[in-house]
Amino acid sequence: MKIIAHIHTDFPTKFGIPRQSGIIPSLKGRIVFEPEYRNTEAVRGLEAFSHIWLIWEFSEAVREDWSPTVRPPRLGGNIRMGVFATRSPFRPNPIGLSSVKLEKVEIDPKLGPVLHVTSADLMDGTPIYDIKPYITYTDSHPDAVSGFASKPAEYLLDVDFPESLLQKVPESQREPLIEVLAHDPRPQYQNDPDRLYGMAFGDKEVKFKVEGSLLTVVQVS
Repeated sequence: MKIIAHIHTDFPTKFGIPRQSGIIPSLKGRIVFEPEYRNTEAVRGLEAFSHIWLIWEFSEAVREDWSPTVRPPRLGGNIRMGVFATRSPFRPNPIGLSSVKLEKVEIDPKLGPVLHVTSADLMDGTPIYDIKPYITYTDSHPDAVSGFASKPAEYLLDVDFPESLLQKVPESQREPLIEVLAHDPRPQYQNDPDRLYGMAFGDKEVKFKVEGSLLTVVQVS
């Protein structure tokens, strides 16, 4: 397997990354190909598709051993499910699959074709193995059954982001950051109102507390 590209996002660490792609449409990312694959012919016709599949590596979860069961955070981290019945990063092969929206294909004079995407759930620098077009008549299954993950999170947090702190965040990053916080970046089994959480977003460190349904940002550095 050859790495053909890397994606660049506002998530320098794993904490805070959306649990699935497509949840936060305002999140932006850039896919830059490795020098060997910077050929405009390789993306000819891709601009005709609105969405693409990314096949990538859980680069922060590579391990030699594996477990047949995992504890999905969605189930509170207390119930074990078969690894192949989950999207856990801890798999025999650390491969991820994400559907993202393709905003445009840019031809950069130095980098070659650069894909601008939104709604990605990938950490900055994640290696990408392949890119395929999303095809509606085969890839969309409105009547599909999704087991224990059949419904999205049924709540959003209210975000109290003081204006003085929000001004420290670049304007283009404010909306996606607030959306990420509203979707509760904490592990779903953590609910300590006194705990101070820290999340890296772009070049900022955002610290916050959560009490009930209210998330309060207390520091941006």
